[in-house]
Amino acid sequence: MEDEGETAEPMIAESSADAFFVTSAGQGEIRNVPLPPPGPEDAVIRCLYSGISRGTETLVFRGRVPQSQYQAMRAPFQEGDFSAPVKYGYAAVGLVESGPPGLRDRPVFCLHPHQTRFVVPAVSVVRLPDGVPPARAVLAANMETAVNALWDAKPMIGDRVAVIGAGVVGCLVAYLARRMPGTTVQVIDTDDTKSSLVNALGCDFKTPGEATGDADLVLEASGSPAGADLALRLARFEGTVVVLSWFGDEPVPLPLGEDFHARRLTIRSSQVGSVSPARRLTGWNNSRRLEFALSLLTNPVLDGLISGESDFADLPRTMRWLAAAPAGVLCHRIRYSARSSD
Repeated sequence: MEDEGETAEPMIAESSADAFFVTSAGQGEIRNVPLPPPGPEDAVIRCLYSGISRGTETLVFRGRVPQSQYQAMRAPFQEGDFSAPVKYGYAAVGLVESGPPGLRDRPVFCLHPHQTRFVVPAVSVVRLPDGVPPARAVLAANMETAVNALWDAKPMIGDRVAVIGAGVVGCLVAYLARRMPGTTVQVIDTDDTKSSLVNALGCDFKTPGEATGDADLVLEASGSPAGADLALRLARFEGTVVVLSWFGDEPVPLPLGEDFHARRLTIRSSQVGSVSPARRLTGWNNSRRLEFALSLLTNPVLDGLISGESDFADLPRTMRWLAAAPAGVLCHRIRYSARSSD
């Protein structure tokens, strides 16, 4: 809907911008890229922040995308192909410099790689809801993953829920599940420095040795084969395990012997690329799901999921650091200068 009193105006974009590219396994650089001239239905975005989806993006950075998944793993507005050179990412928050009425000068979220300024169809951006600051909105893509995961998992009132992995997605899944009446949620991780954050989200933190079994529902988001193994061991008789981790080209052995069949366990996959089947049947699509995910980011406690911030110019070095799997890192936020490159 157009704002009253606004009229369309010509859109002018800078001729180029700076973008981050993975150039080879474990290496990246900032490249200057041309910008297309915007059309009347396009928006020109100046990036304020972007977020690094550590699990997927570090696999891309390390060149660990299996060839069989090259097409499935393409991100919106990706440039180049796997394994490299490729411009990859999907958590950009920016200000609309020009575009259709109703969007100009508004902060928006877009599933776009790390880039100082970009031109996209206006339908590809979502205005930030009131109460969601741009600095927190970088969590939108992860929140969307968490929403889809719970749609796939179908928790019920009063369930005993176990979440394996206190990363960003795991914490967001736990945060949402805990808000169902009567649910108890334990979050299991090897890094006990995350216990205060998990407790602030309303959940119980456990190390693997402390985890309680007989869970009605287990959601695995650890990114570790050991986490997938633990998930099966924590599920109750006829319980469900939902695997959220994407392991790239890493083989993952699972304990499908012993009492796996006797306990009649169900293993289900979840992936954000498609809206959960039951929701598709009720009219949900990707755009509506993203808008909903953004609306769930009003609680300031979620700022605890952003564990660090650095400048866009330092992104090649930052990605090398993140790929080395430093302890305690959750969402790492990238900030952009007041003016993008000309």
